[in-house]
Amino acid sequence: MSGLKSWREIPIGCKTTSPGSTVRIKTGTWRDFRPVVNWEKCTKCMLCYIYCPDGTIFPESSYVDYDHCKGCGICAKECPVKVITMVEEVI
Repeated sequence: MSGLKSWREIPIGCKTTSPGSTVRIKTGTWRDFRPVVNWEKCTKCMLCYIYCPDGTIFPESSYVDYDHCKGCGICAKECPVKVITMVEEVI
């Protein structure tokens, strides 16, 4: 690991200057793939909700917040019944 900088040595790339701004800024346009959920087969285990880094999937209300979902696919990877499919985003 010699030659690599520690996280303390890496300069700050950006920072949020106004708390709560991530709610106002729609980041869903960054996405290449979108999660499509078969809600009829979803068991509402909530694992996708727990693992989603952006908090954009809501099994209890059968809803995905596509305005903020970045399409990372963690929800599909963690879904134990595999009812989430990542589909290429079409613009």
